[in-house]
Amino acid sequence: MSEFVVDGEVRLAGEVRGEGPTLLLLHGWPDTRRLWDDVVEDFVGAGYRVATVDLRGCGESDKPDVTEAYAMHHLVEDVSRVIEHLGGPVTLIGHDWGAALAWAVATFRPDLVETLVVLSVGHPSAFRAGGLNQQMKSWYTLLFFHEGVGEAFLRMEDYGAIRRWLHHPRAEDVIAELERDGQMSAHLRWYLSNLLPDAFLSPPPVLPPVTAPTLGIWSSGDVALTETQMTASAQFCAGGFTYRRLEGLGHWMVLEEPQLVSSIVLEYLNS
Repeated sequence: MSEFVVDGEVRLAGEVRGEGPTLLLLHGWPDTRRLWDDVVEDFVGAGYRVATVDLRGCGESDKPDVTEAYAMHHLVEDVSRVIEHLGGPVTLIGHDWGAALAWAVATFRPDLVETLVVLSVGHPSAFRAGGLNQQMKSWYTLLFFHEGVGEAFLRMEDYGAIRRWLHHPRAEDVIAELERDGQMSAHLRWYLSNLLPDAFLSPPPVLPPVTAPTLGIWSSGDVALTETQMTASAQFCAGGFTYRRLEGLGHWMVLEEPQLVSSIVLEYLNS
C-alpha cells in the first residue's frame, strides 16, 4: 500500500501497480478504491501503471470531521498532489463523485491530465443544466443536507436504498465499510460541501473548457443520472469528446461488467 500526504495533514491511502503510462482511478460514493479491483489487472496487463486511491473521508484515508474540509478545491488539491507524487501528467479515470472530481481536476489543472475518462457523471455544467429530469433523479441528495437525516435515510429498511434502489452489486461490503470509522458521515460531507440545495435552482457554472481528450461512458440502467447530462458534456470539451452508451447496465457498470468497461477504455487509449 502507498500513502500520499497531500496537504501536510491529510493522508490518503492508495496502491500503485504495474509499469508504463500512468492511470489514476478515482472512486465515487459510497465506494472506496476497491471499486476498481476487477479492472486493475486488465490495465496492468495492457502495459499501464495503475494507481488507485481512497479519496478524502473514504476507506483507509483520513477523514476530517469538518464539512468545509471536503470542498471541491480541497479535493482537487488532493488529486493534484497525488498526480505530482506519481510524476504526472496521467490519464485520469473517475466514476460517480470520482468522475465529478476528475472533471474538476481536468478543468483547473489541465497540466496534470493527459486524457480524461468519466463514467456515469457528465461535465458539471451539463449536469446542472440537466433540467427537471435530472433533478428528479437527484432528489435523494436533498436528504443529505440535514445532519443525521441522510444517515438515517440510508439505514432505513436494512439499507434498502443501497440494496434495492441503487442495486449496488457489493452492497454487503459497502454497508460494512460505511459503518466503519465514521465513514457514513464523512462520505455525506462531499454532498454537504459541493451539491447545495440551491444548485437545483441556480444556473449552471461557467467554467474553462476541458482541453484533455475525453471519453464519457453512461449506462442505460442508471437510476440516478440521465443520458443527456453525459452527452451534453461534449460542448465543454475543447480537446474532443467520445461517447459510449452501455445497454442494460446499472450505475455500477465497472462492477457489473468490468472487462467490458476496461476493454472500452483500453480501445480508446490505444486509438
